[in-house]
Amino acid sequence: MRLTLLLIAFVFAASTAQAQEFFLLGGAIENNAARNFSYSWQLEYRQALGEHIAASISYLNEGHFINHHRDGNTIQLWAQTTMLDQRLSLAAGVGPYYFFDTTSKASDGSSINDRGWGGALSLSATLYTESRWLFQLRANWVGIDGKFDTLSTVAGIGYQLEQPSAPKPSDKEIHQKDKTTANEVTVFLGQTITNTLDTSQDIATSIEYRRGLARNLDWTVAWLYEGDEHLIRRNGVTTQLWAVRPFLDDRLVLGVGGGGYFAIEQYHELINGKTRNRVLSGIFTLTGSYRLHPQWAIRTSWNRIITKYNMDTDVILGGLGYLF
Repeated sequence: MRLTLLLIAFVFAASTAQAQEFFLLGGAIENNAARNFSYSWQLEYRQALGEHIAASISYLNEGHFINHHRDGNTIQLWAQTTMLDQRLSLAAGVGPYYFFDTTSKASDGSSINDRGWGGALSLSATLYTESRWLFQLRANWVGIDGKFDTLSTVAGIGYQLEQPSAPKPSDKEIHQKDKTTANEVTVFLGQTITNTLDTSQDIATSIEYRRGLARNLDWTVAWLYEGDEHLIRRNGVTTQLWAVRPFLDDRLVLGVGGGGYFAIEQYHELINGKTRNRVLSGIFTLTGSYRLHPQWAIRTSWNRIITKYNMDTDVILGGLGYLF
C-alpha cells in the first residue's frame, strides 16, 4: 500500500509537468552474489519535471536464477543533460525498489513469496529521432540488504506520448481540466499465473466498474475469478484507487492502482494436503486503455495479488469497456 500511495502522489505531482515517455527494454542481468546470468526486461514511464530533472515509474523483471524468480517496482528521480543538438539525452536516476521474490524454504522445498524494500540506481542514454520513437540503452543496479544484488544491461524502444516541436525531450506543458474517467464498465478475459517455482496457469475472468473521482484519480470495484487449477481456487471482490493520466488527445489512458481483494478461496498445501480459507489480500495493478469510440474502449490490466500465505498470483486481463 505504501508503494501505491507513492505512485499516486507521483502522478498528482506530475499532472501539469512536461514530457511523457514510455519505454520497453530487454537484455541480460547478472546475480552479483552467484556470478551467474539470466534475462531481464523493463517497462518505464518517465515524466520530465524540468529541463534537467525527470521522474519515472518502472517495472523491472530480474529474470530466473536458481531458487529465485524476482521482479519489482521502482520510483526514481533523474538528473539529465542533452548533447548532439538535444538528440541525445544522458541521465542518472536513483530511487526505492519494492521487490517480489519467489523462492523456497530450505526445510521442505515449498515455494514462498518474499517481499521487501531495496534501492535502484540507473544510467541511461536516449536517442531522439524525427518521429516520436526513441531508442534507449540503460544499466540498472539493484541493491537489497541481506539479499543478492543485480546488475542489468537493457536496450529497447520508447515513445513520446506528447509530440515535441523538435527531436529532443519535450518542454510542452500539459494542462488537464476535466476528470480522466466518467463511468466505465469493462468485461475481461485472461490468465492467472501462480507465483511458485513450479508455475501453474489457468483462465481468469473479471467484470469491473470504474468511476472518476478527480482529474487524475479513479476508483474501481470488480469481481475477479482466478480459475480452478491444482494449486489455488480463488474468486472475490476487489476495490482499488487509481492514479491515471490521459495521452494522445485523451484516447490513451495509463494508470496504476492498489487496494484490497476480498476473496472466497480454497487451496491445497503441497506438503500435508490441508485446505485453508483466506479472506483479505492486497492487489496492485498496472492498466492501460485505448478509446475506439466515444462509448467504447479496449483495456488491459496486469494485477499482482499479494497474499500473506505464499499464494501470490499475476492476473493478466484484456477486455472491452463501455463508457457513459
